[in-house]
Amino acid sequence: MAGKPDKETQKRLKAEKRAESKQRRSQIWQAFQMQRKQDKLLLPIMIGCLVLGAAAGFGIGLIFGWQWVGLVFGLAIGVLAAISIFGRRVQSSVYSQADGQPGAAGWALDQMRGQWRVTQGVAGTTHLDAVHRVVGRPGIVFVAEGAPHRVKSLLAQEKKRTARIAGKVPIYDVIVGNEEGQIPLKQLQRYMMKLPRNISANEMDSLETRLAALGSRAAALPKGPMPAGAKMRSVQRTVRRR
Repeated sequence: MAGKPDKETQKRLKAEKRAESKQRRSQIWQAFQMQRKQDKLLLPIMIGCLVLGAAAGFGIGLIFGWQWVGLVFGLAIGVLAAISIFGRRVQSSVYSQADGQPGAAGWALDQMRGQWRVTQGVAGTTHLDAVHRVVGRPGIVFVAEGAPHRVKSLLAQEKKRTARIAGKVPIYDVIVGNEEGQIPLKQLQRYMMKLPRNISANEMDSLETRLAALGSRAAALPKGPMPAGAKMRSVQRTVRRR
């Protein structure tokens, strides 16, 4: 049985933990300042949440003679609501900035939480059209971004060659965009999460191994620039945890 860490190790771990906590607070503050400058409604909405929460808590507490306890409880609810709204508006802002940029769909797929195996750029063109392959519980999902008349043929070719080794595993495809029949970038994750679960985690591992043999057919496809605001990814995750 391993012994307890010595004092020096404990001291170092505590220092690292404090540094990480300080960095998270700094990231959240920077994100708040950035969002506040471009989103004039953010501060009034967050303050409104605090005021409404406090008023509601105080009013309910007043009925039972516990108005001060109710006030504290209402403030806590107001803070949680304000943080939640802040996180959502930051995320919406990030996706709005990323929308339409080459590589945005691949970036959005990388933000997904859960058992998703993303392989970016399995097919593409020199015009920065791209097809990304995702293996998950639904099966195989091909996500395309770029000009519809070009990516449709890419999708058809990828589905055909993948079907040879996928067997009975379902194959889905989607084009990211704002035209009819396409999925907007900000709704891509929601679309993926709503797909039915068709295969197990073990089947995912086996499928991913077989698909790796296919390689990539991307024609000189550069990795698209990181969408503006993508560096706020860690901030969004930190906000969601709080």
